[in-house]
Amino acid sequence: MSSQPSKTLQSFPNPAIERDYHIHMQVPEFTCLCPLTGQPDFARIVLDIIPDETCVELKSLKLYMWSYRNEGAFHEQVTNTILDDLVKAIAPRFLRVTAQWYVRGGIYTNVVVEHHKRGWKPKPRVELSRFEPAHPAVTGA
Repeated sequence: MSSQPSKTLQSFPNPAIERDYHIHMQVPEFTCLCPLTGQPDFARIVLDIIPDETCVELKSLKLYMWSYRNEGAFHEQVTNTILDDLVKAIAPRFLRVTAQWYVRGGIYTNVVVEHHKRGWKPKPRVELSRFEPAHPAVTGA
C-alpha cells in the first residue's frame, strides 16, 4: 500500500532538550489550489524551528504537506495554518514558517509567520569571522 496524504503530524523526543539548536527544513514542491480559480499554486515552504520537548517526524511532515495538494486556500491562510498545526503538534520554543509563492499574475508573494514560546528568550547569536589570509598586494609580500 502506498502512502497517502495526512493531516497528522507525528513527533519524537528532542534528543538535546538542554540546548537551543536550529532545525532548518525546506519543502521546495508545495502545492495547493487557488480558492478562486481552482488553478494550482506552487510554493517553497521553509521551516526554521528551535524545538522544545519534541521534534517533528519527517515522513509525517511530508504527508502533511502533501495533504494540501487538492485544497483551495489563500496563501496567507495556508501559511498560518501550517504554523498553527506545527505549534499544536510539537510546541516548539521558536518556529518560523516562510512561504515563498511562485509567480501568479506577475506577482511573487512571500508570507512569513512566527511563533515564540511564552517566556522563551533566544540566546545571543554568535557570529564567527572568517579567517582571510592577507593578500600579497596588500602586505607588500
